[in-house]
Amino acid sequence: MSLNCAEIDRVLQELSLEGAFIQNIIQPSYDTIAFYTYKEGCSKTLLVCLAAGVCRIHETRRSIPKNDRPLRFMEFLRSRIKGSRINEVSQPDSNRIVRLVLGHGDELFYMYIRLWSGAANIVVTDRDHVVLDVFYRRPRRLEVTGERWELPAPKGGTTNEWLCRSFDDVEGSSGRSFNENIDRWYAEYATALSREALIAEARKRHALRRARLESALSRLEKKRSDFLEADRWRHQGDLLTANLWKIQSGMKSIELEDYENGNAPILIPLDPMLKPQENALRYYETYKKAVSGLSDLEDDITQNRNTIESLDAELAAIEAEPNPHVIHKLLRRQAVPRQLQKKKYPGLVFRNRDWLFLVGRTSAENDELLRHHVRGHDMWLHTRDWPGGYVFIKNRPGKSVPLDILVDAGTLALFYSKGRKAHTADLYYTKVKYLRRAKNAPKGTVLPSNEKNLTVSLDEARLKRLEACREAE
Repeated sequence: MSLNCAEIDRVLQELSLEGAFIQNIIQPSYDTIAFYTYKEGCSKTLLVCLAAGVCRIHETRRSIPKNDRPLRFMEFLRSRIKGSRINEVSQPDSNRIVRLVLGHGDELFYMYIRLWSGAANIVVTDRDHVVLDVFYRRPRRLEVTGERWELPAPKGGTTNEWLCRSFDDVEGSSGRSFNENIDRWYAEYATALSREALIAEARKRHALRRARLESALSRLEKKRSDFLEADRWRHQGDLLTANLWKIQSGMKSIELEDYENGNAPILIPLDPMLKPQENALRYYETYKKAVSGLSDLEDDITQNRNTIESLDAELAAIEAEPNPHVIHKLLRRQAVPRQLQKKKYPGLVFRNRDWLFLVGRTSAENDELLRHHVRGHDMWLHTRDWPGGYVFIKNRPGKSVPLDILVDAGTLALFYSKGRKAHTADLYYTKVKYLRRAKNAPKGTVLPSNEKNLTVSLDEARLKRLEACREAE
């Protein structure tokens, strides 16, 4: 649990930070920072933790580990806040926000430490309350450099009477200060509490994402059920074609005898703006669209179900992870939009049995693959008479590329080229070590040597099998 407003007040009273100087700042992790203060011959280490479920501020006498690399917010504080005098410390409106007024020469700064579980942050402003920097950048809350920051309005209504924890059930607590008891308690329980809060957040995100996927899956399955009735549309088109002479202009429907069902009457809707032949043709076109789209629809349904299974597996992995820092890292990665996530390879990646295909779709992706992701013995394929992407088959030491694997890669090269509509094209292939960059040519342009020819025709069954081997972007 995080500190409540009464506990924060008691911590601040015991610390008596007014008049202290901030001598050093260390940020050991992405949710914790420590301020080393000095006042009248007494040094204190002020620990601030913003982790979900365990937000707190208190003195600690434990050693604070340094991070392996300097972190952004810590470097900002060291350049602007280090050496400042703490002129005032308060908790306005008992809102679990600690305000520090800092003086540094002629400069005046405000530091707001918000200890709200799930929305904790540290905001540093100038004397005009313009944000200089923040621990967590949150544009939606206007918590970014340059924005004006204001304290949230106090909550109306009755105020709950919060109490401080007594720690009477903790051995040796009676001889310690409240800060010392808080420090010892969180040292023992914070990891478990933080992990529980993170798992709760992961479950909440999982439920929202799964609900969206299940809704999409429901729509796809409904569409599939409609497509499975494609024969009905063709049959109705046949009935209309056989009875064109009965259809009059402006009719919204017509009742005909269904010869497939013992001449039982069947009511067929019509478009009054169309001619009789056009109404029949409309049913045939609907039938063709359903038949051609059913296969793609089945693939979409399968992919959607696989995504749901992958999402469930991610949650299971998070629930089984004992380290809250690892869980936090996984959640941060999930929060990054898909298009902004760093990919291992540019372009598309296919894994066919034990072979890895890399596909560049643009000149930039082709160039990036050539420069940083392929080696001399990797195989390169490209359409001979059509512009398009490069396809690479990563080399497996001691293995030669089988013909079916070569044809699979060639199929991808043709599919991701301008020759796709031709359905058949010639390709050339060679090892990467036989490629030479063309001078003064567009990015990614190469001149091959020792190349061999390969003729490939697009095969729908092969393309679907390859699509199943494609890794998620």
